[in-house]
Amino acid sequence: QAPLVESGGGLVQTGGSLRLSCVVSGRTRSGSAMAWFRQGPGKGREFVATISGNGFRIAYADAVTGRFTISRDNANSTVSLQMNSLKPEDTAVYYCAGRKYLLTSTNPSDYDYWGQGTQVTVSS
Repeated sequence: QAPLVESGGGLVQTGGSLRLSCVVSGRTRSGSAMAWFRQGPGKGREFVATISGNGFRIAYADAVTGRFTISRDNANSTVSLQMNSLKPEDTAVYYCAGRKYLLTSTNPSDYDYWGQGTQVTVSS
């Protein structure tokens, strides 16, 4: 079983909302800092949001601050990303990532586990 499985992507109009979910399994589950990254067409992988293992520390990329909200439900082993006021520049494949440590990081190289990605497309 893959350690991280994302869902919730799709096509939405500018200004719309989507909620991404990531089910966490195995050793990635307890105490792991989690994050969302994205990769747009012709771009590198970009940090979006991160949350610590206990949920107390959260950070966002400037481009999504005030529009996106990351949360986690450790009881159900799920990490979510609520995306509001979506813009065409948010179009990307969104990836859930986990690391072996409690503390957050914005660097994709610090993450040990990755999901397969889910496509988000925002039409203008």
